[in-house]
Amino acid sequence: MARPRTPQPPILVRAARLLDVTSGQYVEPGDLLVDGGRIVELAPKSVPDDAVVVDLGAITLLPGLMDMEVNLLLGGPDHASPLNAVQDDPALRTLRAVANARRTLHAGFTTVRNLGLFIQTGGLLLDVALMKAIDFGWIDGPRVVPAGHAITPTGGHLDPTMFQAFAPHIMPLTVEEGIANGISEVRKAVRYQIKHGAKVVKVCASGGVMSHTGPAGAQQYSNEELAAIADEAHRAGLKVAAHAHGDDGIRAAIEAGIDCIEHCSLASDATLDLMVERGTFLVATTYLADGMDVSHAAPELQAKAAEVFPRARMTISKAIERGVKVACGTDAPAIPHGRNAKELIALVARGMSPLQAIRAATTVSAELIDVNDRGRLEPGLLADVIGVPGDPLGDIGVTEQVSFVMKGGQIYRND
Repeated sequence: MARPRTPQPPILVRAARLLDVTSGQYVEPGDLLVDGGRIVELAPKSVPDDAVVVDLGAITLLPGLMDMEVNLLLGGPDHASPLNAVQDDPALRTLRAVANARRTLHAGFTTVRNLGLFIQTGGLLLDVALMKAIDFGWIDGPRVVPAGHAITPTGGHLDPTMFQAFAPHIMPLTVEEGIANGISEVRKAVRYQIKHGAKVVKVCASGGVMSHTGPAGAQQYSNEELAAIADEAHRAGLKVAAHAHGDDGIRAAIEAGIDCIEHCSLASDATLDLMVERGTFLVATTYLADGMDVSHAAPELQAKAAEVFPRARMTISKAIERGVKVACGTDAPAIPHGRNAKELIALVARGMSPLQAIRAATTVSAELIDVNDRGRLEPGLLADVIGVPGDPLGDIGVTEQVSFVMKGGQIYRND
């Protein structure tokens, strides 16, 4: 639970309009009364005498946006060294996360899923610590749904020693840090993350574009291991997100009962239809295919990206056309933290309307993380509110121009 703060007076936020994401209609003017961290009333008929008035002028209010795939423990403005996996200790990683969390919040993203640490921590769940520090009010950042360590086989895409092709024993990793082989180990790895505060489980179901160990689409866990991971998480009431590019890995994850596919680059039409049938979510991370800088990657990885990214664009367009439940996710820092709205622009480029893209980052994401207290601007919901200029239903690009951010009734940005 968040530590209680000094009581704040009510706040009346005034703006030209606000977006009702359910109906897709603007409400004008966009006045909100906020008290106790929640929205009390839209267009209030009366305002308490002690209310603070925040007049934003010709601004459009949206619900706080959500990013369903980030890693706040990686990246940042000084992310130049390719060896940070061994140069950063857990303390420095956590300080990276503080800067990245602030940048993400100021970009208008008030909730994120942190999907898998895949770094050596001695078993510490740094994203759980980050979540607690933000909830306590010690640092500024979005609400964090942490996964702890991603569950991956030895040499799998999320084995951190794989990315730099380290020699044996350079950076030993444990089951507690997510390196797990066989049914008994994957169960133990999942149980460890849950014990120490994970709110979602991340698993590696296929190779990756930046993987040194095999094709991007190769299935990396057996069907039985994937089923065991889903079983452990679901019995504890948690959902599972699977990194999966290849069709075999995606289908195996869906059939194992995994709730969400990250990337989904090489899915067949039949597998996309299965996602619709099962209600499996997709976090497309589709801006990666446009904006990920692979110029410093090894030649074989650049070749892999050149093959996968064009196919990935087409796959996401097909998923949107078929009605797969697509939630917004960026895979930051694969694109820089704070530029999360690039994903909304990319979703529109793949075939979504601007309203659908906004819903992907609000109501669909809220459904994915099983919350009904955010994602809309309605009385009783958390006062997670952002302001953008102009008409986001006409130009989704204005979501990159956030000038006002409120989270839980607290103002974090007001330009």
